[in-house]
Amino acid sequence: MPVAVPAGVQVEIKGVNVRVKGPKGEMVRDFSPLIGIVMENGQVVITRNSEQPAERALHGTTRAVLANMIHGVSAGFERVLEIEGVGYRAEMSGKNLILHMGFSHPVEIEPPTGISFDVDTKARLVFVRGHDKELVGQISANIRNVRPPEPYHGKGLHYKGEKIRRKAGKAGKAAK
Repeated sequence: MPVAVPAGVQVEIKGVNVRVKGPKGEMVRDFSPLIGIVMENGQVVITRNSEQPAERALHGTTRAVLANMIHGVSAGFERVLEIEGVGYRAEMSGKNLILHMGFSHPVEIEPPTGISFDVDTKARLVFVRGHDKELVGQISANIRNVRPPEPYHGKGLHYKGEKIRRKAGKAGKAAK
């Protein structure tokens, strides 16, 4: 299945090296030489030489990664984290994210190149945005690991829509 290239996105293919440039940024990646990548009629077409299981898997992975690169530089990606718990909050200090998560000190997270943070203090949400899906996911996971949700009260940082598996508390003393 070919990957459509929207207007405003440039795809440059040089052998195994693919460069994708758009309004949100630029990405460069090397792919396996077993997979053929060509531009045809404003679409990127991915082909494979044989039906070997490894090449079939690489074919699908290459197509998905290229589609994510094109979507990232044109529209971008976003992960939303929710803050749950009394006294837990997030704020911005310039570009940096400051988390107050019940520790004796605030946790400051500096965004890497291509990533931006945004905070909705009323709804207690943290937005992680960028053009690289892999990097957005990794930074979101790093933020969540500052205070993962605990199973008894559900307090901590979790992805929006994530189902927290809850445990029952102590049953209490049994009457004799």
